[in-house]
Amino acid sequence: MSRTVFENRWLRPPLVALSRVVLRLTGWRVEGVLSPEARRCVVIAAPHTSNWDFPYTVMGALVLGMHIRWLGKASLFRFPFGGTMRWLGGLAVQRDRGNRLVASSVAALQAAPGPLQLVIAPEGTRSRATQWKAGFHHIARGAGLPIQLSYLDWGQRRIGLGPLLMPGDDVEADIARIRAFYQPFQGRHAGQFDAGA
Repeated sequence: MSRTVFENRWLRPPLVALSRVVLRLTGWRVEGVLSPEARRCVVIAAPHTSNWDFPYTVMGALVLGMHIRWLGKASLFRFPFGGTMRWLGGLAVQRDRGNRLVASSVAALQAAPGPLQLVIAPEGTRSRATQWKAGFHHIARGAGLPIQLSYLDWGQRRIGLGPLLMPGDDVEADIARIRAFYQPFQGRHAGQFDAGA
């Protein structure tokens, strides 16, 4: 895997400071602490209803001391922005190759050295999704890693980390429990986020 802004020891400190200032000026607060057990994990990013989620996620990750990687559609990585997207932690994926995506993500997580938090939006889209994709669960379980719940709550302007969970055998039960955690949070486009009942 290529190096990202999160591994740049010279540029990271001023970017963390800048992120703190921008978040404060725009009325956002950062909550939680990345635990040592989440040094390597799969991170759920929700709600995801807007392209504006991306810069706030990056700023929040910097402030929280995370080393994120995220999956994005391959078209984001074309010239002229591909290099920037990779530097910001992006990994290009072909959306029509779901089975290979899980296997390749597991292999990449197992092979990558050092701290790494793979960020996945389980909704799979910025549009309203009543069903969450279970890929994040399969990746975490296949790699033997915990799932870190994170949130970007536009309603109360807060970015934070919730509980850390180990994926179990019952995928549906785990997803139901995870979705229950997200009930109080609001996306930028509130009507497009469905955490379920």
